[in-house]
Amino acid sequence: MKLAFSTLGVPGLPLPDVSRLAAAHGWDGVELRAHPEEPLHPGSGPAERADAVRRFAADGVRILGVAGYARVAGPGPDEPVFDELDALVRLAADLGAPFVRVFPGAGEQPAEEAEAAAARRLAWVAPLAADLGVRVLLETHDSHPRAQDAVRVLGPVGHRNVGALWDLLHTWRNGEPPAVTLPALAPHLGYVQVKDVVSAEDLTPLPLGAGAVPIAACVAELLAAGWDGWLCWEYEKRWHPEAPDFAGLAGPGREYLAGLLPR
Repeated sequence: MKLAFSTLGVPGLPLPDVSRLAAAHGWDGVELRAHPEEPLHPGSGPAERADAVRRFAADGVRILGVAGYARVAGPGPDEPVFDELDALVRLAADLGAPFVRVFPGAGEQPAEEAEAAAARRLAWVAPLAADLGVRVLLETHDSHPRAQDAVRVLGPVGHRNVGALWDLLHTWRNGEPPAVTLPALAPHLGYVQVKDVVSAEDLTPLPLGAGAVPIAACVAELLAAGWDGWLCWEYEKRWHPEAPDFAGLAGPGREYLAGLLPR
């Protein structure tokens, strides 16, 4: 497996520093949070995109994905969501990133209506994603936190360029253990986000292995299934400014994940 971290853990850090931090501690890749408050997002111009590609390549670090904020099951017309999806896929393609993350975000709508909208919107973007060599991944999050929830959307789409991002925290805290999640998501799985927190009720971020999230069980299930993709540490410093800085945890965090893998 390859190991990455999300820039959610290093909010606002200039991209050259992100790349150097990853390289210094042996991380294979970085997931870029694509929000307007970050250095790189769908509104960034061609020069900024090309510069990011050069800098990461120079450090030997892969841009794993673009973590977008499109809510594909959200209420309202399709066109604004289409525009968001189009922009995210084109950003990922320009960066050479294989993945785009999107959220469900159904809110209080009836589930059937929200899931039909999500499937329709993801099916719309799938041909563009295929043309540009990108996979759009629906994260197990908010209104659809478990594998069984995500599969209700992904099954009707039925396109290889639309898949799932397994956020281990959300499946686990909603009562779905890794041994149940993986078989359901396996046909769709793009990559896996891991994190550690105090408990299912207290989401204060902790160093990997120091909290309650069953990271080791997750990795064991992936290994047993022969899966050889990416693990990405999403340390939620952005939402918890009081948490220790990621820079001091980057080395031990990578060592912890590497220690779960065969040598």
